[in-house]
Amino acid sequence: MIAIIDYGAGNVRSVANAIAKLGHESMVTSNPGDVLGAAAAILPGVGAAADTMHSLTKSGMSEVIRQLISEGRPLFAVCVGMQVLFSGTEEGGWHECLGVLPGTVRRLRSGNKIPHMGWNQVKQRVVHPIFGGIPDEANFYFVHSYYADPQDASVVAGTTDYGVSMCSVLIRGSLVATQFHPEKSGEYGLRIYANFLKTALDRKQA
Repeated sequence: MIAIIDYGAGNVRSVANAIAKLGHESMVTSNPGDVLGAAAAILPGVGAAADTMHSLTKSGMSEVIRQLISEGRPLFAVCVGMQVLFSGTEEGGWHECLGVLPGTVRRLRSGNKIPHMGWNQVKQRVVHPIFGGIPDEANFYFVHSYYADPQDASVVAGTTDYGVSMCSVLIRGSLVATQFHPEKSGEYGLRIYANFLKTALDRKQA
């Protein structure tokens, strides 16, 4: 079973529909036990990071997410879900986030239309199963005004240019995160989810 973390926001239905298209069962849940018992978890993201952190903390999901990552269990984080993994965000003033990864979430540079909304290319910086069947510089769908700036460059698996070269795919062990929305990104978005789930479920059966 795939757990889709519900914290009162996020694009949960679209994510659930994408997982169903791939032939996998999922549950949308706000129960920490469900998430810890799942073969893999997905943390969707829509909205402001500070609101997301408030909801995750209130529901007990902050500690669950930290536990999943510390134990090396499969987690896929999307958009704001990716941003809250870092030390903090400049969105709406300074707000502390989960602190799983060192780095800061910064506002996109002026000079381009903000929010960054629409299709843009992802340049693959590593060879990894998550990119299986996906050509380099394939287009994915973005909707955001802030981007993650990791201190550790080794976690940056894909980058996208929009006034700045930003981290658009992050990988550390069994943690995968994207600034774009795979569930809104057509064939290649579904392929990203499929590759993640294959790796997660193969690991579960091993």
